[in-house]
Amino acid sequence: MEMINEETLLEALRDPRTVREGFASLVAAYSERLYWQIRKMVLSHDDADDILQDVFVKAWLNLENFRGDAKLTTWLYRIAINESITFLNKKRSQNNISIDEDDSFLINVLESDEYFDGDEAALQLQKAILTLPEKQRLVFQMKYFDEMKYDEMSEILGTSVGALKASYHHAVKKIEKFLDENN
Repeated sequence: MEMINEETLLEALRDPRTVREGFASLVAAYSERLYWQIRKMVLSHDDADDILQDVFVKAWLNLENFRGDAKLTTWLYRIAINESITFLNKKRSQNNISIDEDDSFLINVLESDEYFDGDEAALQLQKAILTLPEKQRLVFQMKYFDEMKYDEMSEILGTSVGALKASYHHAVKKIEKFLDENN
């Protein structure tokens, strides 16, 4: 993964003469990471692809509102997470699932996704993750799969580092319990 210089990219995005090239660079630099963040949340390749498009459309439309108080990556992650949550909420309401229930309806998505190439253990882990409340699930995925630092998560999610650590700890305990009970 090539490292992109955010300062150079921001300069390109702020200049009307280079904004299109700058945005193309932004898409090239962040597409894959954002795709996998979204995919972990919605599980389906096709849905993740659609949401990723929405993220970049939203970013393009709101470019002039980006003030640079956060890093570009943080801003893009925030958009991706919000778009994914909006998508999941829409799915829940279509399936008449209350926001407090677990998201086991996504297991069907996972099991029928031709792109899911995990073995039985990976499937069990995904099922365990889906029993977590949304925020806990997000924190677990960012820490466990992306190895993201708590301070970076804190910026993206707008939650204190202490709360994120507690959330991760609870998530790990719940996942361990689920795996113990289902093996």
